[in-house]
Formats: sequence, structure tokens, C-alpha cells
Amino acid sequence: MIINTGCRTDIPAFYSKWLINRIKEGYVLVRNPYYKSQVTKYSLSPDVVDCLAFCTKNPKPMLKFLDVLDKYKQYWFVTITPYGNDIEPNVPKKAEVIESFKKLSEHIGVDSIGLRYDPIFIGNGFDVKKHLKSFENIVSELKGYTHNCTISFLDLYEKVKRNAPDIKPPTKEEQIELAIGFSKIGKENNMTIHSCCEDTYLAQYGLKCNGCMSQEIIEKSINCKLNPPKRKNIRQGCNCLMGNDIGAYNTCGHLCKYCYANSNKSLVIENMKKHDEKSPFLIGGFEEGDKITEARQKSWEISQNEQMTFI
Repeated sequence: MIINTGCRTDIPAFYSKWLINRIKEGYVLVRNPYYKSQVTKYSLSPDVVDCLAFCTKNPKPMLKFLDVLDKYKQYWFVTITPYGNDIEPNVPKKAEVIESFKKLSEHIGVDSIGLRYDPIFIGNGFDVKKHLKSFENIVSELKGYTHNCTISFLDLYEKVKRNAPDIKPPTKEEQIELAIGFSKIGKENNMTIHSCCEDTYLAQYGLKCNGCMSQEIIEKSINCKLNPPKRKNIRQGCNCLMGNDIGAYNTCGHLCKYCYANSNKSLVIENMKKHDEKSPFLIGGFEEGDKITEARQKSWEISQNEQMTFI
């Protein structure tokens, strides 16, 4: 199975020590974000965790713990955008993130890390031309450190409208222009450009539209074949093996204005104060009425003998 750490918050950036403590103790408790008393206990044993997946804007705090993570097969997404601190208040300088990306790639391997350039929006000084130039600068810096890059366009959630009223998604015409330009830049830098939850019509303009953390990408990353159970996609148009997320909403300290996972700054600050790096929960601890259920976990890896039956 896959344990995902990055759909709800940025664990490497803000909670790296907590994750390492959970790995050492061998399990984690995850509170259901919609039914608070429902708690799932996940084993973090490499015997059942086929891949430990990360999505972060700042991998640097986790770099000193890579020796602990080495017992896992991993896939990392590192998000690098051209936006400033007016949009991404607490994201480190781009040069620092790029340097961390390179160090991470050198440690885990070029097939186990991907770049994310998202979300893409128009406004606040950004148009198609500026995005193409910014994208080229970032991708050329990372040539040889990854073969995969994922892009997506801004989703206008209500919270995004409140937090960043001056930005909007690219129009269809702008999306096509970006897709053509990004594909060309990707080819020049030996990167496949994937789209995340976007219309498949963009495939005719050079994007790969079959998922950003697809089975194909994960299998290449961990160098083995998987037989995952069939499940409903988390989002329409998503074909990714997202696995089970151990994060929590409203806990990401980057406080990006376009974030879908944070409702408001005050709630994030309040939640982060409840974090205890020694707790089995990311935020807080046991509460009265908690019902803890052990997750049904098993490896999805296909043995050599089993692979023969799939041929």
C-alpha cells in the first residue's frame, strides 16, 4: 500500500521530527477530518508500506532524516512556483528549494522525485508570457535531477476567492498556449510534463494526462510492479495512486493564498499550537469518545512468480 503525507498538509516542512518519531514507533493515528471521533491506526512497517509518498514546498527539514527514511521506497513531489511572499508568505526562497531538490534527487534517485509547478493562475503580475519564462528558468535548473513535472491550473474554491480575489484560472486559450510552451520546454530538458486533474484535450498539445502519481510513475520509482485494489478516484479526472493520507487539514504553515487545505490563518495557527511531536496524532492527542480502528493493510507488490501470471 501507499502512505501519503502531502494532500492535507506539508509534513516535511513543518512536522518532520513528528514523522520520524512515528516511523520509529511503527504506527500513526489519523483522525477522520469529517467525523472527528473516527480514528484510523496505520502501521508504518515497510512490510506493508510499498511506497512512502511526499508532497512538499520545502524538503530541507527532512534532509537530515533521510537515513531513517532509507528503509522505505519513496516518491517525492517538490512544488516550486515563481510566486512571491505576497502569495506564498512562508515558502522559502526558490534557490533554497531548488538546492534541496537537487540534494534529495541525488540521494533517492532521479526516478523517485518529481517537480510540481502549480497552481497556475493569471493575475497579480502573472500572464502566459511570464509563466513560460518562469517555468523555463526553474526546469532548466533541475535538468538531470528529475524526468517528471506536473502542472495544474488554479481551482477557484470559495476560500481561494476570499483569500486571493485578484487571481483567476487561465482561460482555455491560455491553457492551450501554456501547454504547448511547457511541453516544448519539457522536451528541451528531458522532462515529461503531466497535467493534474485537467481536461484530457490538453494531451493533443503535448501534456501527459494520465495522472501525476500514476501507477506507472510509482512502479518506476520503487522498481517493482503493484497490484493495487480498485477504488474510486478522490477527485474527478484523478488517476493517481494517492494511498492513505496521514496529514490533517488546516495545519500547513506556508499559508499560501490559493491553498485548498487551509480554511483560514487563525485556525492554522491554533492547530499548529496543538502539535506535539511525541503524539501519535499530528494535531492534539486522544479525545473522549475516540473509536480507533486498525487499517486493513497489505503490500500491493507483485512477486516474481505472480508477475508471470500478469504477462
